[in-house]
Amino acid sequence: MIPWIIFALVAVAVLVVGFVGVRRRAVASRRPTGEDAQPQALTEQEFAEAETYEAKWREEDKERYRQEPLP
Repeated sequence: MIPWIIFALVAVAVLVVGFVGVRRRAVASRRPTGEDAQPQALTEQEFAEAETYEAKWREEDKERYRQEPLP
């Protein structure tokens, strides 16, 4: 009986340590350390430009749809 309890405690400890390691690695990959402000600002600017272009394209597409003759 006691070997089973010891085995269960060791297994739970290994699972907890593994889970904590995976979480730390995931958090570290999401937040790269040492990222300069300039590359981050450039990325944000590119996303803003892409969103502006997408909004413009949607408006033009709506206008094109309105001008199409319906069957």
